Amino acid sequence: MQNEKKNLAIFGSTGSIGRQALEIVKANPELFSVEVLVANNNAKLLVEQARIYKPNVVVIANEIHYHKVKDQLQDEPIKIYTGQEAVCQVMEMDSIQLVIMAIVGFAALKPTIAAIRNHKTIALANKECLVVAGRQMAKMVVDYKSGIIPVDSEHSAIFQCLVGEGDNLVDKIILTASGGPFYKLPLTEMAKVTPKMALHHPNWKMGNKVTIDSATLMNKGLEAMEASWLFGVDAKHIEILIHPQSIVHSFVTFADGSTKAQLSQPDMRLPIQYAMTFPNRIPSLVKPLDLAKAGALTFEAPDVKKFRNLALAFEALETGGTLPCVLNASNEVAVQAFLEQKIGFLNISEIVEESMLSHVLIAQPSIDEIIEIDRIARLRASEIVKRY
Repeated sequence: MQNEKKNLAIFGSTGSIGRQALEIVKANPELFSVEVLVANNNAKLLVEQARIYKPNVVVIANEIHYHKVKDQLQDEPIKIYTGQEAVCQVMEMDSIQLVIMAIVGFAALKPTIAAIRNHKTIALANKECLVVAGRQMAKMVVDYKSGIIPVDSEHSAIFQCLVGEGDNLVDKIILTASGGPFYKLPLTEMAKVTPKMALHHPNWKMGNKVTIDSATLMNKGLEAMEASWLFGVDAKHIEILIHPQSIVHSFVTFADGSTKAQLSQPDMRLPIQYAMTFPNRIPSLVKPLDLAKAGALTFEAPDVKKFRNLALAFEALETGGTLPCVLNASNEVAVQAFLEQKIGFLNISEIVEESMLSHVLIAQPSIDEIIEIDRIARLRASEIVKRY
């Protein structure tokens, strides 16, 4: 099938996912054009990207940087906007055919909802949206005839395993985890972990927040919640396996006992490109997998006593309501505090757990209630941080 050229809006263009998406655009100019670029703080890189890819619109979300971006692009025929409202408003552009949502954390919720309400197809690289508002977003996608194609390597793998399976019953989804840099480190040694140590991931190149989440296995807990809403399975049908080689990106087991897996090099450009070109496949910048050279592939169950965040995430998934929002908000606060060396590595899960225990659950919250709970949870977590 011939691929038609797509107009892209890349939200979080200066981050890891956004930069790799633009690599794919550069390698395939006949397939993609950039309609919108959105960044939060990295004005310098945003300007560089705008000069290379010539979008019609650029949005710098942090208003502090607006005049810098506007002045440096004044010789380009590009519309420059700023502010959080502008990030959502550009979703109204009819010329956007695919939204790549690579904004990190809770900040992506409002623009993702705006994309859904404007009937966009979304290549979703943000897991927190579905973590905190999965029930609401799943309904909205149907109501507004929108669509979500997952970009996370694990969810892309599951998505690929399900293509062509129709209504065949899924028995289990198995998400693989590299284990991060500390899965073999004794618990007694984990208290000594520094941000520099935690940011050294053995297989993947990711942003700081995601890399710390990978080291605590919170990332895998968030992915379990994301998978639940993306694929309509509950917690008892989701399993995590530590797979240090990061070659098998996830499995799906069906009712007949058959299991499918998706294998490839640990390179995010593959799932990003798959989402950008779906339902077609094109040659990529990534070398094909050579299983003979890959060697042995190993799998083991995670230690949820050592990686407490994973157990807390499954607890939030099973409980539902506003508890996943509290887990996510307190984790974002705790991770930032760890990166700023205000707390220790093991304190991250302590702060998350205390935040969850003090929360009064709302079983079926509205989006507005979720936004308010997120605000309160961040304040509460920040107060807990001050005690360390």
